[in-house]
Amino acid sequence: MTDTLTRHDESGGGSADNSTDETKQVAVEKHPRAIRWMHWLNFPFLSIMIWSGLRIAWASDFRQPRFDEDRFLPESVWQLLDLDRALARGLAFHLSFGWFFVINGVLYALYLAFSGEWREIVPKLKSVMDIPATLLHELGLKKEAPAAGQYNVMQQLAYSTVLAMGAIVVITGFALFKPAQLSFIINFFGGYETTRTVHFWVTIAFLGFFLIHIAQVARAGFTTFWAMVTGYEIKDVPVEADND
Repeated sequence: MTDTLTRHDESGGGSADNSTDETKQVAVEKHPRAIRWMHWLNFPFLSIMIWSGLRIAWASDFRQPRFDEDRFLPESVWQLLDLDRALARGLAFHLSFGWFFVINGVLYALYLAFSGEWREIVPKLKSVMDIPATLLHELGLKKEAPAAGQYNVMQQLAYSTVLAMGAIVVITGFALFKPAQLSFIINFFGGYETTRTVHFWVTIAFLGFFLIHIAQVARAGFTTFWAMVTGYEIKDVPVEADND
């Protein structure tokens, strides 16, 4: 269902193409329900995975002793997140919520594949030419943005990269959990320690994307956030003149 709300433009006069100076606000569906649900579910799952992963990393010898001597997080944050030597609890949370993260990711990938929504996520070859102009627009150095669909090319590259990162973090995570059974994955990444390093830094990259994503949504305005909550975006469209 599409709701409309009519408002009058302050300028006067009509036009020859049967449109008037009136516009109406139309609620247009932007995000399907499945995308919204999986998007919002991913937030707590990924947050718990990052938190529990940090507990595992700092409880093990992965970054010892340097992080013991020079923690880059303030002591108050360290205590708030309860990161100090909590290997067993970190593993319990990580392995439990890891399955929710994987299931949500698989459902999302299947939805993109069968609904055709992947076409909105994966950048087209001709869109690559718009990267410089889009980047300048995002940085506020260019007023006009290149023509784009639901997402511009920079957003498409970011979302495609995140999907690839999700696959890497899951594959390396399973390999670290079952290194003997999945030794071919361990060998592909160059050994157990290298696999663990890749898993750790891809997780940190997830955290970086998460922070940038929030900043971009805040910059775009409340309507962008609300569209992901309700699924609808409010747009102004001209009112057709009645010739009868």
